[in-house]
Amino acid sequence: MLQVRPAVEADRPTILGLAGEVEHWFGPMVAEPGFHRALDSHIADERALVATDEGQPAGAVLFGGSSPRYAVHWLVISERARGLGVGRRLMAAAIERLTAGQGLAEGELVDVVTFGADHPGAAAGGARVFYERLGFLPAEPAPDGPEGGSRQVFRYKRTEAVRFPF
Repeated sequence: MLQVRPAVEADRPTILGLAGEVEHWFGPMVAEPGFHRALDSHIADERALVATDEGQPAGAVLFGGSSPRYAVHWLVISERARGLGVGRRLMAAAIERLTAGQGLAEGELVDVVTFGADHPGAAAGGARVFYERLGFLPAEPAPDGPEGGSRQVFRYKRTEAVRFPF
């Protein structure tokens, strides 16, 4: 059974293990002090969530921002859990925490930086399709990742006619 909960200090090894699964796409993280600082900061600020399925790590998300602009800073789903709804549940839980359970108000935005269209991880990892299915739209280019691959901002904007889909 899938469970999503706030990350605590004891989850650091789990999250670092998940990071290790995707370093070939994102570039180095596990041995990077900057990633450790960001992880620790997100955990301390209660802006990190972990997902487990049957007690096994399934995913994690780091998020932040404030109204009217929120951000997903990092989302990872374990290879074995991709396509099972883990990412959708993590995104919904992150937005719920950011908005204190109120959901996005009209005009509020959620930005995430993901792979550019030409990045090998764009198709193999399914990130772009995942965000598009949630209603995010490709926006401006972002600086290349540490591994040299292209990046692009994807943006979800709450309009009166469209409610957050997850």
